[in-house]
Amino acid sequence: ESTRFLQQERRGFPRRAGGHGSCIRAGREGRPHGCLCPIHPGSCRKVTWGPAHPVGSLERVPMPAPQPKHRPPRAFKMQHFIMEPLFNAVLFFFFPSNQIFIFENNIYYCAHVGKQAIRVVSTGKEGVIFNGLSDWLYEEEILKTHIAHWWSPDGTRLAYATINASRVPTMEIPVYTGSLYPTVKTYHYPKAGMENPTISLHVIGLNGPTHDLEMTPPDDQRMRDYYITMVKWATSTKVAVNWLNRAQNVSILTLCDATTGVCTKKHEDESEGWLHRQNEEPIFSKDGRKFFFVRAIPQGGRGKFYHITMSSSQPNSSSDNLQSITSGDWDVTKILAYDEKRHKIYFHSTEDLPRRRHLYSANTNGNFNRRCLSCDLIENCTYFSASFSHNLEYFLLTCEGPRVPMVTVHNTTDAQKIFELEVNENVQLTVNDRQMPKVEYMEIKIDDYKLPMQILKPATFSDTAHYPLLLIVDGTPGSQIVTERFEVTWESVMVSSHNAIVLKFDGRGSGFQGTKLLHEVKRRLGLLEEKDQLEAVRTMLKEHYIDKMRVGVFGKDYGGYLSTYMLPAGEENQVFACGAALSPLTDFKLYASAFSERYLGLHGIDNRAYEITKLAHRVSLLKEQTFLIIHATADEKIHFQHTADLITHLIRAKANYSLQIYPDESHYFSNAALEQHLYNSIVNFFVACFQVQDKLPMAPLKEEEDDD
Repeated sequence: ESTRFLQQERRGFPRRAGGHGSCIRAGREGRPHGCLCPIHPGSCRKVTWGPAHPVGSLERVPMPAPQPKHRPPRAFKMQHFIMEPLFNAVLFFFFPSNQIFIFENNIYYCAHVGKQAIRVVSTGKEGVIFNGLSDWLYEEEILKTHIAHWWSPDGTRLAYATINASRVPTMEIPVYTGSLYPTVKTYHYPKAGMENPTISLHVIGLNGPTHDLEMTPPDDQRMRDYYITMVKWATSTKVAVNWLNRAQNVSILTLCDATTGVCTKKHEDESEGWLHRQNEEPIFSKDGRKFFFVRAIPQGGRGKFYHITMSSSQPNSSSDNLQSITSGDWDVTKILAYDEKRHKIYFHSTEDLPRRRHLYSANTNGNFNRRCLSCDLIENCTYFSASFSHNLEYFLLTCEGPRVPMVTVHNTTDAQKIFELEVNENVQLTVNDRQMPKVEYMEIKIDDYKLPMQILKPATFSDTAHYPLLLIVDGTPGSQIVTERFEVTWESVMVSSHNAIVLKFDGRGSGFQGTKLLHEVKRRLGLLEEKDQLEAVRTMLKEHYIDKMRVGVFGKDYGGYLSTYMLPAGEENQVFACGAALSPLTDFKLYASAFSERYLGLHGIDNRAYEITKLAHRVSLLKEQTFLIIHATADEKIHFQHTADLITHLIRAKANYSLQIYPDESHYFSNAALEQHLYNSIVNFFVACFQVQDKLPMAPLKEEEDDD
């Protein structure tokens, strides 16, 4: 189980600037160990692993909790552990012979458990200057993890990022409960066009006198303001770094010498839209002279697709030889491993269909023949993920759908199954005993694109009955909502228990269908997504079994922006009877700089894209539609300010809206009871909407060109 640290963090506020330690194991991945260090740096004591137990008066004990799927991926997993009652203890991982911990954003080093800790980085400042840890922006939008330090393979060096947020404006989040007067939590949050945190990458040697060396950023005018999106050790003395300019349309991949700080450019990428998938790590050969990375390569009329490129260093030459290992109008979604002995690279791809994921291998010499290792391997399974043993003799294969997930172990040579690790028999029995939704897929043509649609129907579906239609939107650029993964969500409840039909659709701006489709929404968020989603709804409204009176729409986060944007659609002949938005984005200038600027450009230089995407311009069109807004007041990602601003315009428009708040709760609901309340509220809202019988029927959207 993923583990939550310090309960006040999971209530939505940034970590207490190193208030808990954060170490990562060097070398091969394996079972982490834990250490506890007192609040004043001193010796470390080892923690044994076992069941969790109550701990005296220590209130903020790390408690296990399931990780929400929408939470950015964390860098570690662990089991429950016993914790000695040390006041303000600090938890961290360690390399078998070297350990570090981070306290008050300074880095401390222990040569061995029980030895005195030495402070090796001392520039940290709580909440302002972060060493080895991410600030809010880097954790949420750039690195997608709070870990910002990386051990060299032999454990003799440590690379770490220094993130300086001193010039970033602060956000104040009110805390209403728990005290007589409300208090506030403050943290640095860069909104569109505001000052960003600065970042630098350093390497310190841990054998002998510590020497701190900064890696040199690219000497390029386009990189005056940059992000570091990826750090990966190639060898014990070489570290790969990806630099991305603030406009996010130019990136430079470098290989830096950890002994001199000199960085050599290995690859440069540029885009007329924005650069996608910038924090993916390359895979290196043991000597570091050859590496594999994913880049967008032109594949004809559908634009670029993401494929594996092999970069090989040439003797007595400053230039590298680049070769494309894969090609076609499909994406490599992840590189998994490189087998030097067999000359094979292993990866996931969408070659079968964009909504599927299979495991493939490809030769890295000769004609680069590739082979699907998971195709037809497990019945009713088309969506896989895999991981390989250290020696690449075996791989762990996780079937994620459409069937109930299962995990098997296979021989790499012939993909033969060795044994089943988990088949989720009890889950399968439960599913067999339930009336699960029937899932159907179809494509509709919009302009030059064939776009995928997923339809969830009740198990007892009859084409002579009439069903309400619920559209679920996500739409975050590059995302994908139509997949063949196994899911049981509140939407499943709407289908199985309340006889609704649920519709999901990937339109322009979605991922895994080429960069031409992806970049269509550049500087015009909402416009094309609305058009495409409404075309999907119009396709369904042609079916006689859809009740045109009862059509609803739901979205959260960016999907909440789209659901609100779409709700007034149809003007006189309104399409939707009701809609709900969870934590909606309402004005992109109020949101994180890295996200908003990626799609709308730099605020302050040309603000037109920001103005035309405001929801304030849309809600004035709302008429009789029932609208539910749900937002947590301590949302640290999409601030309640978004909803407050939206409500002022809803009041002016005399819109029929309801507001449900969760006091002092964060964006990522950490309380299971609150989550249950949240989804019960959403289900009840749509059940009530779909029971209304006295409204005029919703007219289908007028066909644009059908009469011509």
